Amino acid sequence: MTQSLAGRRRIFGWTAAGLAAAAAVTAAPLLIQAAAPGKTNWQELSDISQTYGTPLSIIALLGVAVGLAHQSRQTAIVYEEAQRVSHRELVIMAINDPELIVCGDPFTIEVTAVEAKQIAYVNLFVHNWSADYRLKRFNDAALRMRLQAHFRGEMARKHWENGGADWRQFAEALGEARMLRFVSLVDATYAEAVSMGPPRLANAFFTPAGQPHRQ
Repeated sequence: MTQSLAGRRRIFGWTAAGLAAAAAVTAAPLLIQAAAPGKTNWQELSDISQTYGTPLSIIALLGVAVGLAHQSRQTAIVYEEAQRVSHRELVIMAINDPELIVCGDPFTIEVTAVEAKQIAYVNLFVHNWSADYRLKRFNDAALRMRLQAHFRGEMARKHWENGGADWRQFAEALGEARMLRFVSLVDATYAEAVSMGPPRLANAFFTPAGQPHRQ
């Protein structure tokens, strides 16, 4: 889990300020009573306390709210990470034992057993990017740059050709705006890549053994 140090300091600063303000509001009556002279006009002090106490209470509540929001976000991140680990383990099991791949969703395009394993592996990349995008670790520009390189490859395109519609349906059913935005960006980048010509074939990724490298 990554988060900028400046962002954390800002959150902790707001929380600390809120708690300090709350402590000040709570302790104010005792401090005033201890420091006040014997003939103090308590009605006047009460009016002053009400005048300044409300803004301090609001600040305190804001600090607590920011702290709770941060805690909620951290909980969501932990849950997301746990889900990602679980999904990765299931996919790796299927890759290591191809007989398990048929236990998942049927392919919508014709693929060989080797291509099925490769597409399952590609899906791990896309799941990671979707999680990073939804958690705002990626912005649109960074995601598009990653996808442009991704869709130069044959298996990357086969993966989205096979599962892109399913990703769209899931995002729409989920109703999460950030997820829908992610799928739309992938769709658009995939279409751009296809319009630019054929991908690099999987069997052409590497120079054959014994063949000299191009100068």
